[in-house]
Amino acid sequence: MRTLLSLCLMLISPVLWALPGSYLTEDPGKEDFALVADNDQALIRVDSADHKGLLRAVQTLQQDIGRVSGRQLPISPSEQHPQMLIIGSLGNNRLLDRLAAEGKLDVSDIAGRWEAYLIQVVKKPLPGVEQALVIAGSDKRGAIYGVYDLAETIGVSPWSWWADVPVVRRSSLSVKADTRVIEAPKVKYRGIFLNDEHPALSNWAAEKFGGYNSRFYVHVFELLLRLKANFLWPAMWNNAFADDDPLNPILADEMGIVMSNSHHEPMMRADKEWNRYGEGPWEYSTNRDSIYRFWQQGAARHKDLESIFTLGMRGQEDEPMSEGENIGLLEQVVADQREILRQTFTDRDISEVPQVWALYKEVQGFYERGMRVPDDVTLLWADDNFGNLRRLPTPEERGRAGGAGVYYHFDYVGGPRSYRWINTVPMAKIWEQMNLAWQYQADRIWIVNVGDLKPMEYPIDFFLRMAWDPEDFTADNLDQFATDWAAQQFGRRHAADVAELIQGYTRHNGRRKPEAVEPHTYSILHYDEADRVSAELAEWVDKSDRLERQLAPAYKDAYVQLVSHPLKASQAVFELNRAVALNLLHGQQGRATANDWAEKARYWFNRDAQLTEQYHGLGNGRWNHMMSQPHIGYTYWRNPPANLMPVLFVAQPMPVADMGVAPEGSTHSWPISEYRGQTLALDTFHPYGQARRYIEVFNKGSLTFEFKARASASWIRLSATEGQIQDEQKLWVSIDWQQLPAGLSQGEILVEGTGWGGARIQVSAVKPAGRPRGFVEADGYISLDAASAIVRGNSEQAGWQEIPGHGRSGSSMAAMTELDYQVKEITKGPCLEYPLYFHSAGEFSLQAIAAPTLDFVPGRGLRFAVALDDEPPQVVDLLADNSQSAWEQAVLDGVRQISTPLKVTRPGEHTMRIYLVDPAVVLQKLIIDTGGLKPSYLGPEQSQFVP
Repeated sequence: MRTLLSLCLMLISPVLWALPGSYLTEDPGKEDFALVADNDQALIRVDSADHKGLLRAVQTLQQDIGRVSGRQLPISPSEQHPQMLIIGSLGNNRLLDRLAAEGKLDVSDIAGRWEAYLIQVVKKPLPGVEQALVIAGSDKRGAIYGVYDLAETIGVSPWSWWADVPVVRRSSLSVKADTRVIEAPKVKYRGIFLNDEHPALSNWAAEKFGGYNSRFYVHVFELLLRLKANFLWPAMWNNAFADDDPLNPILADEMGIVMSNSHHEPMMRADKEWNRYGEGPWEYSTNRDSIYRFWQQGAARHKDLESIFTLGMRGQEDEPMSEGENIGLLEQVVADQREILRQTFTDRDISEVPQVWALYKEVQGFYERGMRVPDDVTLLWADDNFGNLRRLPTPEERGRAGGAGVYYHFDYVGGPRSYRWINTVPMAKIWEQMNLAWQYQADRIWIVNVGDLKPMEYPIDFFLRMAWDPEDFTADNLDQFATDWAAQQFGRRHAADVAELIQGYTRHNGRRKPEAVEPHTYSILHYDEADRVSAELAEWVDKSDRLERQLAPAYKDAYVQLVSHPLKASQAVFELNRAVALNLLHGQQGRATANDWAEKARYWFNRDAQLTEQYHGLGNGRWNHMMSQPHIGYTYWRNPPANLMPVLFVAQPMPVADMGVAPEGSTHSWPISEYRGQTLALDTFHPYGQARRYIEVFNKGSLTFEFKARASASWIRLSATEGQIQDEQKLWVSIDWQQLPAGLSQGEILVEGTGWGGARIQVSAVKPAGRPRGFVEADGYISLDAASAIVRGNSEQAGWQEIPGHGRSGSSMAAMTELDYQVKEITKGPCLEYPLYFHSAGEFSLQAIAAPTLDFVPGRGLRFAVALDDEPPQVVDLLADNSQSAWEQAVLDGVRQISTPLKVTRPGEHTMRIYLVDPAVVLQKLIIDTGGLKPSYLGPEQSQFVP
């Protein structure tokens, strides 16, 4: 039923999402509860016997109310006041229990539930008390979440400390009289993993707190609680949580954070603790007794602290076990670990001690080859380190008592390329994959590797809120979340613009992670690709600068951290690589402007350093070191020791005038082409294709020269026929279609300047007879955005769903189905329909560009079917090549591409249909190559549609 409900929500796409705040009123009436009024303020009532973590949270709320209103509300365990804010957990607050027993407070909706809370206005709960705002939790964390729900509602962002988001002052705070809020999480354990934390986070923590101690972790714990999370894998590269500061685990337990250790650190012992205290090698086959004692100590240390014990074993420093694929040995490891837990937790059954087995990397292979753990152990499935889930529970596995969870990544060190520096994961991608996790009932643990934490504020917030209630998020309300989140940090006035910028730079980084961008990534020759991306980034930066000038000074530091720095830093890395590519091209063509592009490359390299320095200077060095991760100069997955300036071509133009000419899309140029026998030509023009193309006239020397250009036919139009060249000039070429007859016409352009003769550029144009309808073939291809389809045949069992913001451009189309869907008759199922018009016939190539989703269901590929007109559908498997090299290319590109033949028997109108076969296929773009498709990274923009 849950799966069917999820599918209906996805296909109907209601807008469900809303940030906290709906119960605060701007225009209070007499019946509303006054937390802070002009002449009065409420009393906060707690029970001193309640949980310490809750009492700590109440003190934080008191401070938050003071920051917002300027009033200090008193906290008392016994006093009364006409307006009272009563906060407690059931069974630990005598006043709450009394109100429930007397029937004045209905707690039946939260009693006995995990981490549930109730926020309600109660009239006359006690003699002398006119009103009470009650925050009641089913347990400690439930009450804490209720406290922080109120804090967020009055205007304190969870990122107030971690991103310097200011609060908006309010002279009064009132809650609607009819308020009754009931909340509880749908994923049981929700948290983050601080990882890959050197050099940024480690140096920052050392400078500000003296290391990863309780003074540092108190801020991490509070952030998690404000985001209604409860779970943490602590920093571990050169640290040991419980050993670095013995107060760390005690504080975590007090505040309500469930601690565990990462996927390769069993039994609540950090990897680095073995380096410090271990005896002998980390080899269970030869050193069982020492390792056994080591694990016993970890279990004993956490016996009275809320923890989840990681089972299994990997090699030290997250490497595969040196014993290889010894499943029998690993089964013995788990058996021994379970025995240690039985010896330690004598007061309960071992099934009541939370345990997890992380099926990460090669460990999943152990499971697939038959290794099993007891039914009460949670199976933690992992993504591929690039945000694509490797596996989800089968019907049989969904019945396990321990359930299943997901280990996800926003940060990764490893092949084919590390990405550690900045936010690169689009929200729509996170939603699409984690929605699958929810649908397939991997709902016991959601944990995400966030690297240094600091640059990942936005995706962390989204991930943890989605973990609280996955059903609250649909494909159609993701943009609403972005806008609401921006409004929370910067106010409603600028929210839409801020959301556009955050979504924009993240989508750009999702196309290819900055560490993997190289000079040849985006084409500088075809489809105006690199220039289009450059213009897009420049437009966002310009909008960001205008917006920043409009913000009040109090918002500036937060804006730099959350918006302008990641945007501008992403631009700097892209523009550096674009400048290097153009420097190389101009150098190869002998242009004097090679030096200009070398200078631009140096500018953008230095700009990156300046942006880092600006970030580190915020708040008088408050975030010093946080952006110190090297990110320029990768040649392998291991990070470079520092940002490395690329090698540049340096020209030495002579004091002469020396003309060169190059047509758009070609590395060849005149006069070199002449003696090499290379024909220079512009790509063929088509009335439904690219409207104009250019010829560049450039100088290889340092003295100015004059040029003349003339066309051989009047139907060839030139933007200029003469001029002076100091550096370079583009001559734009277009066609006067009214002068042309149907069919092929040919001509040439002669450009004369310095040197003998001149450059002759061939020009051809094809004018079809008749008027086409549909997406029209031109320039040798038909390019389609997947979301441009007509959707047909959606049902309650399966359908195509548009996901805005997913993929390289605007939207993607995802195959959404009920759980364990199996297609019966392909042609009777949902399909995407595209009207096409071909000017040619033949066997062409259809290139499908899709999200790099993996085969998370054992034994199944990732298939769709394609048919032209009434031909039988041909099934295409996106994972037909599931090799390591294919995966590496897919995660670097951020997409998986596959080609399949498409036979067009005649020119004219046709209909192409893409049928749903397997769930989780996410199509971004479809390109039909009819013989003229050029190499590029993103592919050509969508072809012209003629209705």
